[in-house]
Amino acid sequence: MNIKRYNEIADKNKPQKQVLKHTLSAFLVGGIIGMIGEFFLNLYQKLFSFSEKEATPIMLITLIFIAAILTGLGLYDRLGNFAGAGSFIPITGFSNAMTSSALEARTKLGGAVITFGIVASFIVGGLRYVITYFW
Repeated sequence: MNIKRYNEIADKNKPQKQVLKHTLSAFLVGGIIGMIGEFFLNLYQKLFSFSEKEATPIMLITLIFIAAILTGLGLYDRLGNFAGAGSFIPITGFSNAMTSSALEARTKLGGAVITFGIVASFIVGGLRYVITYFW
């Protein structure tokens, strides 16, 4: 088989780029994540009578928590395979990266340090909010 024939066969069997499909799935999933964030923002504003400035950090913590749970269950990786950039550009992608690295290194000291840092920052942030809200 000559090189020209080989290149023809290789080009014919090469996987086609699906740019439109990937773009639409990233846009769709990123938009849904944004809609979920807006839902929680409005929920906290209506339910607890928070201002937008007060409800925004709580909404972000909620999204981070949901993404961490989905990562632990192995569902966020499937979402990332489908959505690509639509799932890792929002703050949920940061949560996925931190949680998955903590899960991979859970037997090592690094995983414990990361987990402690996340839990401690969540507790301290919550305490700070409660103290400043009532004081």
